Amino acid sequence: MNYESLLSAAIKAAQAACLEILEVYQSANFEVEAKGDNSPLPLADKKAHHAIVEILQPLGLPILSEEGKSIPYHTRKNWKSFWMVDPLDGTKEFIKRNGEFTVNIALIENGKPVMGIVALPTTGEVYYGFDGKASKIKNGITEQLTAPKKVSKHTSGIRVVASRSHNNEETQQFIDSLNSPQLVSKGSSLKFLLLADGLADIYPRFAPTMEWDTAAAHAIVNQLGIQVTEKGATTELQYNKEQLLNPSFLVY
Repeated sequence: MNYESLLSAAIKAAQAACLEILEVYQSANFEVEAKGDNSPLPLADKKAHHAIVEILQPLGLPILSEEGKSIPYHTRKNWKSFWMVDPLDGTKEFIKRNGEFTVNIALIENGKPVMGIVALPTTGEVYYGFDGKASKIKNGITEQLTAPKKVSKHTSGIRVVASRSHNNEETQQFIDSLNSPQLVSKGSSLKFLLLADGLADIYPRFAPTMEWDTAAAHAIVNQLGIQVTEKGATTELQYNKEQLLNPSFLVY
């Protein structure tokens, strides 16, 4: 398997999806209240999905997407390698028009995300990680990301990622247990990327997420030595489970 070719194709697919999303997002008649398949949200999701599939499908690996989540477990459980895709992550942010939504593409091997691409339609930035390295493309320039400084959960002023749309009592209790925490907020998988950029130290997620919400960013932060573990355990999140819902987790 030529991983460099797979990475190049996945970046191209993510960028193509971004263009499709932007076309809808920047349209003059953007009305999120519209109903049916022609309303902006499902339209952008569908157009992004088709753009990704058109580029990735010829590579011969199966594709598991939020758009194709009905694939039965008895079919996909035998997949050794496959693409996990979220064509438009951050639907609430898309509706709010705050720009904090992403395209997520991950390569999963034996239940582990080994390659990840996260692209930001509104800025053109692309984050990707594979083979022990993570990088960011910004304004056409690629820069390698560096592993963040390690901190303890007891460090004073620890920077904690809090969701804009999904905070709850359990998360608040965790934040309250920390030493003078500083809160930072982002939507979608950008929460993971705050850690990749060295702008946050820990991200508790004690609210429901699906595997395609996390796989791509999980792969990226893993290349920087950042773990994504089940709450109260040292086990990294696993992918292609029978139930595609993630457990509560910590990124640190």
